[in-house]
Amino acid sequence: MSNRYNHARVQEYWQHVWDREGVYELDDDAVERGEGTYVLGMFPYTSGSLHMGHIRNYAITDAVARYRRMSGDDVLHPMGWDAFGLPAENAAYDRDTDPESWTRTCIEQMRDELERMGFGYDWSREITTCDPEYYRWNQYLFTRFYEEGLVEYTGAQANWCPDCETVLADAQVDDEGASDDAGQRNDAPGHASGEGVCWRCGTTVETRELDQWFFTITDYADELVDGLDDLTGWPDSVREIQRNWIGRQAGAEVAFEVDGTSVDVFTTRPDTVFGATYLAVSPGHEVAREVDVALPDDADGMAGVDTGLTATNPVTGAEIPVYVAAYVLDDVGTGAVMGVPAHNDRDHAFASEHDIAVEQVVAREDERSEGDLPFTDDGLITAAGEYEGLASEAARERLLDHDAIEEATTYRLRDWLISRQRYWGTPIPIVHCDDCGHVPVPDEDLPVELPDYVKTTGNPLAASEEFVHTACPECGGDARRETDTMDTFVDSSWYFLRYLNPDLADAPFDSDVADDWLPVDVYVGGDEHAVLHLLYIRFFTRALADLGLLDRREPVERLVNQGTVLHSGEKMSKSKGNDVAPHEYGAETTRLFVLSAAHPGQDFEWTATDVSNAYEFQQEVYGMVDEFASGEGRSAGRTESQPHDAYLEREIDRTIAAVTDEYDRFRFHRVVTEIEQFAQLLRRYREYQTPYRFAYSRGLRVLAKLLVPLAPYLAEELWSMLDGKGLIAAADWPTPLQELPDYRTERELVRTTLDDVREITEVVDITDPDEIELVVAPAWSYRVYERARDVAPDGPVVGTVMEDDDVPGTDAAAEYAAELADRAGGFEPVLSPERELTVLEQATWLFTDEFGADVTVRPADPDGEYADTARPNKPAIHIS
Repeated sequence: MSNRYNHARVQEYWQHVWDREGVYELDDDAVERGEGTYVLGMFPYTSGSLHMGHIRNYAITDAVARYRRMSGDDVLHPMGWDAFGLPAENAAYDRDTDPESWTRTCIEQMRDELERMGFGYDWSREITTCDPEYYRWNQYLFTRFYEEGLVEYTGAQANWCPDCETVLADAQVDDEGASDDAGQRNDAPGHASGEGVCWRCGTTVETRELDQWFFTITDYADELVDGLDDLTGWPDSVREIQRNWIGRQAGAEVAFEVDGTSVDVFTTRPDTVFGATYLAVSPGHEVAREVDVALPDDADGMAGVDTGLTATNPVTGAEIPVYVAAYVLDDVGTGAVMGVPAHNDRDHAFASEHDIAVEQVVAREDERSEGDLPFTDDGLITAAGEYEGLASEAARERLLDHDAIEEATTYRLRDWLISRQRYWGTPIPIVHCDDCGHVPVPDEDLPVELPDYVKTTGNPLAASEEFVHTACPECGGDARRETDTMDTFVDSSWYFLRYLNPDLADAPFDSDVADDWLPVDVYVGGDEHAVLHLLYIRFFTRALADLGLLDRREPVERLVNQGTVLHSGEKMSKSKGNDVAPHEYGAETTRLFVLSAAHPGQDFEWTATDVSNAYEFQQEVYGMVDEFASGEGRSAGRTESQPHDAYLEREIDRTIAAVTDEYDRFRFHRVVTEIEQFAQLLRRYREYQTPYRFAYSRGLRVLAKLLVPLAPYLAEELWSMLDGKGLIAAADWPTPLQELPDYRTERELVRTTLDDVREITEVVDITDPDEIELVVAPAWSYRVYERARDVAPDGPVVGTVMEDDDVPGTDAAAEYAAELADRAGGFEPVLSPERELTVLEQATWLFTDEFGADVTVRPADPDGEYADTARPNKPAIHIS
């Protein structure tokens, strides 16, 4: 083929035309109407270049947006930049520049890459979170949260470098103690491990308690977990991750006395309190601090130290030892547990390690003696006393009447620490005044802008005297600005609202417009964000609703988690050296491959062979259209239709229906398969005979339209070659010319009949058949099938069928009814006998083309030959 498709030659032109015509821009009137489809991919962190994970995400959202736009929707499909954060600050430090310059350079590069990939964004709504015009509204919302009581200022432990004089994220702690949570963009607060060394200076990291700012997300814990049941458009895995992260547990708190002080423990099994043989507290618990007991730095999960103290079991009166245990966590429950080794796996392991007594107090109803331990199920209480013989559930209920036990619910979720002692983030809009306390900066003085960047140890904001020293907004006296900046997840917790009104000057967003557009119809991103970003946007939306700024309480209707792109069996990554640049194979080859390789939620392997197939498919389609559009192909087509043309016309409609269904179901890999098969059919039709000009040209135009969401440059080029009206990016989605309630059944009929003929010719060894006869089952057999389907599997199939007036009382009918009665599987849909006959007649050219034989299709005589062998959707076949 001399004239091959070169996307690089056409992409700049079509990008210019799309921009000129504003194809992807949603005008303000459409936004005000609020009746469209909101499609959004998680906006990228400004790391400097796109990777294949970005491409897969944005190829999905672009396909959805283009499909919905062609289907007639007003589509909002914006893009912006998650621009604050630690990586930019680190990059600036390493390169002796400032974070803003580095970030702006990254944005320019990444925007250019997105445009070259052909993604259709409404760039008029672009937002950048490091712009003062954006983070002003972070500060505004912080103040509203503060006024509403959703902000607290309290102490929290953090990793601290004494040389740099700053808090370190876990990602900044090298060697032991370091972590790198991809979902946190390396920007999460430290877990105060006190292990490892500073990434900058190598100084040993310490643990310090600092006063820091929190959003009280725990106020919404119950609503956040209860609301998960309504998120039916979210993956079950994400909902379960959030449910576990919130960690709501119903149980009871039991008060043990330790050295004259009450120590509360939480348990979901108060019925096992009789078997508590020790009390364990976390290393950070007040009891551990008072007795000055610490665990070794290398302590494993079952490590523990006996404090020498004893605790009094409030139910049995027994004195039991008190341990500091590594497996008890500061931030889970109360930080203390009652050790019941006979009825808890971890307690049993700890007791075994430290030679602590094990006392069984619950047993199966039929096993009152000691069995295999630990026994963790409910059973009957075996401890002597007033509770003996009670079922676990009954004992739990009665124990709630005990003075030392009360019903309680605990949560794993903790308040959201938003303080960062770093430069590149939104300044927290608080002024500290010795007389007035913490005073929010007035709205009219927002934004509080970042000072000029200075490369320094410690907190760069704290090093700026001009920034720190200010006047108190309430009393006018000397005061100090807060020098912490906000967690960058604050920026991304409401950005989807700012896209609606990116230039609004007097509010973060228009509440009425937001109510119309929320929830976001389709949101695409990785499941690594399940317990951070995706939880925070749910919290923010609820808080904004309680502030009266929204009527919606959930931000996203349908969440799509894209799978991972693998290369050589591992996740594609620059650090592993197995990454592939998105543009290495061309924009549309890459897009086609990542969409065709697997279901959006599944991982897939990047292989050069499959990528090459995506490239060759483009060339085949382009060559087919080029041949038709060159003049000779266009003028040579027939103007009068023949019987086999009806098959192509019907298959065009069937393909439209199938592809539409697959787009609606987000099964883009099947969309690609459908389009590839359709292109093969068009090529086969063209080669079979001189094509019918109307049907063939319509097929090519439909093919071009179906390709728009996947390969927009190619589709636009094909449309132009076919003299299509306007831009195909703005064209209407193709619609069938005929009703197609049974298109899947029609296709299956042709496919299985072709397979049956192939099998017969192979088994009988017929290499050059002269004639193929297809005999459609008699009408009564369809009635038998229909009646059997109505009563199976439990009804009297044979009796019901043979009592039907439309079924002949013949042996053949009775035998078929008995055959259906014994069917193990279900009843697949079938066509009517008339429709089956028509479909096969239209498809005869496929049999002739493949086998070189004359083909006839006829109905079976009701009582004649083949009446007892032809079945609905399974014609009898005779080959001579």
